[in-house]
Amino acid sequence: MVIEIIFLGLSNFQELQIFLFVFFFVFYVGIVLGDLLIVITVASDSHLHSPMYFLLANISVIDLCLSSVTAPKMIADFFSKRIISFKGCLGQMFLLHFFGGSELVILIAMAFDRYVAICKPLHYTTTRCGSVCVGIVVAAWGTGFLHSVSQLAFVVNLPFCGPNEVDSFYCDLPRVIKLACTDTHRLYIMVIANSGVLIVCSFVLLVISYTVILVTI
Repeated sequence: MVIEIIFLGLSNFQELQIFLFVFFFVFYVGIVLGDLLIVITVASDSHLHSPMYFLLANISVIDLCLSSVTAPKMIADFFSKRIISFKGCLGQMFLLHFFGGSELVILIAMAFDRYVAICKPLHYTTTRCGSVCVGIVVAAWGTGFLHSVSQLAFVVNLPFCGPNEVDSFYCDLPRVIKLACTDTHRLYIMVIANSGVLIVCSFVLLVISYTVILVTI
């Protein structure tokens, strides 16, 4: 029974590890400060209390959470043992898909917000009220939760008896599934298809929304 997962990481060369540590640390700090600045600015300025900025603040919160799921441990692992408990690995995968799925829905909602504001401005104030925006955010978090649960359902009952090394710096679901002591070929395809459908559908909706906006302008 596997009780911990070992990450192979990005590199074993000390000089490169120092460079990667500084690079990702600065990058992560920039993400945290940028997202916090957006949230604080939107919350403190009454002129920014509109649907667009409400969604922008929410996606900044999600982006901050999503970045914090893997980045801090990845940065710390450059100078420590690259080990995570199996339960911690499951938690990491759950949060990655939870925040990732939620972010995709918010992005689609922001695109639709711009579509209504530009293409149907007379309907904007009636269709984008506060309750609608809150409903969109709740739907986004709900979709992220359902997506994450559906992904994790593929792995929780698999038998893991070794090996326990993952060629990555975080718990990537497809790679973790390959560690199971059983044939996971079909399961691997289902996992990829699950995430693939969500990503492709989101991408198509975003392209359609912004194409319509560009044509209207």
